[in-house]
Amino acid sequence: MTTIEILNLKCGGCANTVEKGVTAIDGVNNVSVNVETSRVTIDTTEESIVTIVKQKLASLGYPEVGADNTIIHKAKSFVSCATGRMTSEK
Repeated sequence: MTTIEILNLKCGGCANTVEKGVTAIDGVNNVSVNVETSRVTIDTTEESIVTIVKQKLASLGYPEVGADNTIIHKAKSFVSCATGRMTSEK
């Protein structure tokens, strides 16, 4: 199990987007997102997958704490949040 603390996580819609995006990565067995602590926990047996997960999180607008959090990341997280809210309501 690996836990990654991320930026821009605001709500369940964000968590839904993160969970769907990370679950889609081959080699990730399980994903847990905690909105209160802004932490994503993944279950994987391959260490190289962690780097791929971090890249995916950043591409969705949720970079790891300590990484650059540009206006682009913030804008992407806003869109990801809205998308996550719409897909969780279906």
